[in-house]
Amino acid sequence: MNAFLKNYLAGADVVQIARGLIGAELRVHQNGGTIACFRIVETEAYRHYGDAASHARKGYPTLRTAPMFGPSGHAYIYLCYGMHHLFNIVTNREGKADAVLIRGIQRIKDPIDMQRIHGPGRVGKTLGITAQMSGHNLSQPPLELTGPVNQFLTTIRSGPRIGIDYAGADALLPWRFWLPGD
Repeated sequence: MNAFLKNYLAGADVVQIARGLIGAELRVHQNGGTIACFRIVETEAYRHYGDAASHARKGYPTLRTAPMFGPSGHAYIYLCYGMHHLFNIVTNREGKADAVLIRGIQRIKDPIDMQRIHGPGRVGKTLGITAQMSGHNLSQPPLELTGPVNQFLTTIRSGPRIGIDYAGADALLPWRFWLPGD
């Protein structure tokens, strides 16, 4: 992760960061030395304060959410329904637990398989995410976040977040962003 990207993630507005991460690349270093590259095509923003859907809504870290309160540019991984590892990118400064959930990716640099992977559970499985990776610095293997950011700003769509009806009115906030496609 370059200095620009690290500083970008430390910005105060997680909603704008979630939008700007559309098009950013994730590199997965696999066994045998191969690298799989993916483009982020769908995100959701979660704010540390005033967001009933955020794991940080209580304002203090728990054992599970501690990485979310850590430095920007690190992973926050949690297990959903006892089977899906969901991958979030921590933003803002340390102590302010903003995070961007990665909901969709597309393999790049593979002309045979350019299909999009939709759904945060499938994203975690495709990237090989495990709970042990929570807190991982995304500037180093096995999972790296690379630029560019803000490259698709004119074509990005937004709408309400998905699967958080328990959050009431906060579920309707247009904090989900995606790149149109299949």
